[in-house]
Amino acid sequence: MNFEVNFVTKWADFDANIHMRHTAYNDYAAECRLRFFKKQNITVHDFTKEQIGPILFEENTKFLKEIHLGEDITVNLKLLGLSKNAERWKIQHEVFNNNKELSAIINVYGAWLDLAKRKLTIPPIKFLSIFNKVEKTENFEEILIKPS
Repeated sequence: MNFEVNFVTKWADFDANIHMRHTAYNDYAAECRLRFFKKQNITVHDFTKEQIGPILFEENTKFLKEIHLGEDITVNLKLLGLSKNAERWKIQHEVFNNNKELSAIINVYGAWLDLAKRKLTIPPIKFLSIFNKVEKTENFEEILIKPS
């Protein structure tokens, strides 16, 4: 499944150089992830009910092409890596400008956090299959978890 979101940018996304500020890229990637969860029928209410939430360990952004004031963008979501138990995951976002030119690549490494115990956890059954249908990157790999 190809997952992408078209966004209408806003004035606050841009800086004095009249191009998108660096943190706006990551804000749109985060919004894309939340919309992906929602499309999989997982909402903020499910996070609360299950006492689980996604957390990030790492976020890396590679800027390739400017996005200028007034341009709208498209952000996609692909699976870069997943542990066998789906506790940990890596997601790649590609950000495209109005002309469908690749403007940035954002890679995030995250996991599921048990909000009561404040420890990493294996997600509940409802969450286990959310990454099964999503497009995988060409360099997708299994995330190996070292025993503690």
